[in-house]
Amino acid sequence: MAKVFEVAEYILSKTGPMTSMKLQKLVYYCQAWHLAWTEHSLFGEKIEAWRDGPVVPELFEAHKGFFKIEHGFFAKKIDANGFSGLTEDQKDIINKVLEFYGKKDPHWLSQLTHMEDPWKNAREKCGSKDREKSSAEITASEMFNYYSSL
Repeated sequence: MAKVFEVAEYILSKTGPMTSMKLQKLVYYCQAWHLAWTEHSLFGEKIEAWRDGPVVPELFEAHKGFFKIEHGFFAKKIDANGFSGLTEDQKDIINKVLEFYGKKDPHWLSQLTHMEDPWKNAREKCGSKDREKSSAEITASEMFNYYSSL
């Protein structure tokens, strides 16, 4: 299983610089579609239903305070932890996600996640209103059930 930093770096290598919000949404959709198509998680870090959409807290802590992220931003994290790298199958799924979602505006992606069950259900379970903060987890099973049914 990959680490979220590897996925983020691969996305940035394919698309170029982007906002941290957009990166978070693309990472989320990579996880979602990897689950739907393979029945396995792409990465093991948890995803939470924050008010602006899904966020991987571990990734957020690494880019906190930065609006725009460039390729190489997470390289030190990858090198320091000796991650194994993405497989060709993982890259293929990420590429497919980027083909569909990669040109979309970050706010459009955020709004899309707000219309989908995994984010809505996680927020509902913890009783969070639309603009309230939340750390409710979006589970892999919730993501699999929703995206594999589309």
